[in-house]
Amino acid sequence: MMANPSHLEAIDPVVVGRVRAEQVEKNDAEFGKKSMAFLVHGDAAFSGQGIVYETMHLTNLPNYTTGGVIHIVINNQIGFTTDPRYSRSSAHCTDVARVVNAPIFHIHADDPDLVTYCSKVASEYRAEFHNDVVLDIVGYRRFGHNELDEPMLTQPLMYKRIKQHPNVLNIYSDKLFKEGVITEAFAKEEIEKYWNYCETEFEKAKTIDSMQLGDWHDIPWNDFFATQSPKNKIPSTGIDIETIKTICKAISTPPNDIESHTQVLRVMEKRAQLSKSRQVDWAMGECLAFSSLLKEGCPVRLSGEDVERGTFSHRTHVIHDQSRDKTYKNILHDIFPGQAMYTVTNSSLSEYGVCGFELGYSTYNHNTLTIWEAQFGDFANTCQVTLDTILCSGQTKWGRQVGLVLLLPHGLEGQGPEHSSAKIERYLELCDDDFSYLPMAEPGETIDQIMTRQLFEINWIICNLTTPANFFHVLRRQIHMPFRKPLVSEHFIISTFFLLLKVKPGITIYLSNQCVMTPKSLLRHPMALSPFADMESGTSFKPILSDPFVKPGNIQKVLMCSGKVFYDLVTERQGKQLVDKIAIIRIEQLCPFPYHLLAEEMKKYPNAKLMWLQEEHKNQGPYLYVRDRIALALGIRLEDLAYGGRPPSSSPATGSKVIHRNEYNDMITMALKLD
Repeated sequence: MMANPSHLEAIDPVVVGRVRAEQVEKNDAEFGKKSMAFLVHGDAAFSGQGIVYETMHLTNLPNYTTGGVIHIVINNQIGFTTDPRYSRSSAHCTDVARVVNAPIFHIHADDPDLVTYCSKVASEYRAEFHNDVVLDIVGYRRFGHNELDEPMLTQPLMYKRIKQHPNVLNIYSDKLFKEGVITEAFAKEEIEKYWNYCETEFEKAKTIDSMQLGDWHDIPWNDFFATQSPKNKIPSTGIDIETIKTICKAISTPPNDIESHTQVLRVMEKRAQLSKSRQVDWAMGECLAFSSLLKEGCPVRLSGEDVERGTFSHRTHVIHDQSRDKTYKNILHDIFPGQAMYTVTNSSLSEYGVCGFELGYSTYNHNTLTIWEAQFGDFANTCQVTLDTILCSGQTKWGRQVGLVLLLPHGLEGQGPEHSSAKIERYLELCDDDFSYLPMAEPGETIDQIMTRQLFEINWIICNLTTPANFFHVLRRQIHMPFRKPLVSEHFIISTFFLLLKVKPGITIYLSNQCVMTPKSLLRHPMALSPFADMESGTSFKPILSDPFVKPGNIQKVLMCSGKVFYDLVTERQGKQLVDKIAIIRIEQLCPFPYHLLAEEMKKYPNAKLMWLQEEHKNQGPYLYVRDRIALALGIRLEDLAYGGRPPSSSPATGSKVIHRNEYNDMITMALKLD
């Protein structure tokens, strides 16, 4: 039973993903003999909501199939007040199921024996043929949409007939009386017993004023939640140098039995060269995070469009033979003996459905790192129902923790309105932290402990990262945190950004969600490299990064930024010889906001002017979120923090290269002005 938002059918892929995860855990993924998904639909929603098709289309896809879903359509012949003639173009609401050749049983709801019989046949079909099957139970709503609704306003003739029609209990009871199966006295006794039970439970419900989290936990989560506390320390997420070397060698060595594409060979050659200099780029940092977790027994699942090679051909985890069909190798398999399972799978061309599926997958086992990557961060637009109603609010609404990671490629690089912005502002707006007061230290607490408490109390985590090392650490932290929060990370075509999702204390979602804004151009940027030392044992994620190029003494201006624009600023500052006058601070974790770390960092620059600099337009990006928090952290007025970046716009980006370049030049001029 999954907690279901009111947004029609949004829960469908979540249920199917949850069942798939259980099947994988129980070695039941081939035919689904031990676990099965049931979805209960309304007739108007079944035909009207596209997510039904997106979910059904996953039925026979490798790494998504559950061996068939049983769909039960409660066909009321009315969509709120909409007549079926206005709610669909097909004769039956279930015609959408024809796309997977699912058998469809149209059943009269007044005949319970027939419903039971068809249900058995449907179950036998699913068990034999491992395909979806649909039960269309045709009935009515006696009171319209709800008990307060007046259906006669829009369906007068239909509801005149319904008022005259006996209900199914009376119809079936009369049938059993005539057949001598039960007596009227028995029926009366059973009905009274049932109503008494309902009244007793209703009165009992009135006395409940707190939620028992244990009632919501699935079995794999019980022990994990029993010890949850913000006082639990997040361990170091670094790994030993020998593990780093082993992984780097594995991902830079072409397989002997696969004829690799020349571009793949070039990628591996570059990785080998970086390894010799003890450095990693973005894709290598990701491999180190994944493989080290696999070594520790934590499964990893990465899903989305083109994720096997990566949208920008940077990942190349699955190498296809150039001469033989269906011949390929996953280079992260079998790096360590007995390692956990790594699944990387190209999804169907679906965002809403697949994102929901992965959210459901993440609800089963808290030790599995589950990631959905958007082809471009903009494409998460079509997942907004899932993000709003389930992911960011699930802990507060239902007490469920989830640890889904969203990787959202983000960055204004002249690629136009639909391939630039992951809409950072949307995720930040959904964070439930309060900027009206600082998170104060409890007795004996360090800044790190305050940050851990912030993570515990937030509904999700949001990051916009600039280094492979921080990307490595934030992925590993997702599993090593003693609690779970969603993580949203915006991938920049140039840099990666993590949106960390927030959850209230004492309430739990399914896992921990993070949102990471990831890069596009940073994937191959010569400056976006990290040394082995930043990922070795004893190291951890850094929510704020100092300027590595300046000496604090004569700094006149401090630029605060997040993500890929840092590298633009560094290059332009060096070209104008302003390294001794302008410092650049990177805020890698936007939510929860690192108030105390920022205050400590700014002590280096007591007399400097302050500017928030972003490449997004003023009404977009992090600006409206961070300005109040920066002011609170530093104890300054809002007007003491200048804005730098593009002017407000209704479009995420321009489609003109000329305008893009002019906007960029204006932004840089604004950033490097000293007056």
